[in-house]
Amino acid sequence: MFLTWFIALCPAPLTMIRYEYPLNERIRILLRLEDLFDKLNWYVAGSHGLDHHAALLTLFEIVEVTARSDLKSELLQELERQRTTLAALADNPGVERSKLDEVLRDIGKAYAGIHAMPGKVGHHLKEDEWLMAIKQRAVIPGGLCEFDLPSYHRWLHVDVNSRKDHFQTWLEPMLPVRAGVGIILKLLREGSDPQLLSAKGGLFQLMMEGRQAQMVRVGLDDDYPCVPEISANKYALNIRFVRCTPGQPKVCADSLDFELTFCSL
Repeated sequence: MFLTWFIALCPAPLTMIRYEYPLNERIRILLRLEDLFDKLNWYVAGSHGLDHHAALLTLFEIVEVTARSDLKSELLQELERQRTTLAALADNPGVERSKLDEVLRDIGKAYAGIHAMPGKVGHHLKEDEWLMAIKQRAVIPGGLCEFDLPSYHRWLHVDVNSRKDHFQTWLEPMLPVRAGVGIILKLLREGSDPQLLSAKGGLFQLMMEGRQAQMVRVGLDDDYPCVPEISANKYALNIRFVRCTPGQPKVCADSLDFELTFCSL
C-alpha cells in the first residue's frame, strides 16, 4: 500500500469534498492538531488585531490537545515505524528513489526535532504568566474585554510585525510536532486507493470483515446537498447521508455515488 504514495495519482475532481472519520483516538488527536495548526497559520497571516485574537485562542486549543503526556512518544514511535517500513522499499524498482529519500529526510528531521523537545509539548507556553492569564480569562464569555486585561488590549494594538514575532517565538518549539503530524497523516491518506460505491436511498452499510484501518474517507460531489454521518466499529461501517439544510436533518432519499477509502498505515 506504500507504493501508491510514490506513484503519481490522477487529480481528483475539483468539486469533490472529502469527509474524514478517525477510527481510533490517536488519529482523532492528529486530525484535531492538523486542523488547529492550519487555522492558526491562517489567523497569524492576518494583520488585524482580531485575526491575532483568533490565533491566540487557537493556540490555547493546541495547548489543551497536546497536554497528553504520551503524545511525543506516540509520534516518535509512529515516525520510526514509518521510517523502517519505507527504508525497506529502497531497492523496489516501482519506487521513485528521490521521492523516497526526500520523505525519509523529512521523517528524520521531524523525529530529531520531537526527540530534542524538553518536557511536554507546549510546556514553554505554560511558563509564560502573561499568556496563562489570558488563557484563564478566555474560557469566560466576554472575559477578554479591555477592562479585564488592559495589557492584552494594548498588545492587540501594537505593531502587527511585533505580534507576528511573538507568534513565531511561541510556535517555533512546536514546529517539529506540526511536521510529524503532517507526515503521518499524509502517509495515512495516500497509502490507499479510493473505491467508487453507491448509497441506495441515502444509506450505506459495509461489513468490515477484518479490515484494519485507522481512518475512513468519504468523497462526495459538492453538487449533492447532503453530508455523510459516519459510524463504525470492528464489525460494520454505516454511512447515512443527510441533507445539510436548517431544521431537523433528513436522510437523502435519492441514491448517490461516493468515494470510500479505508486509510491504513
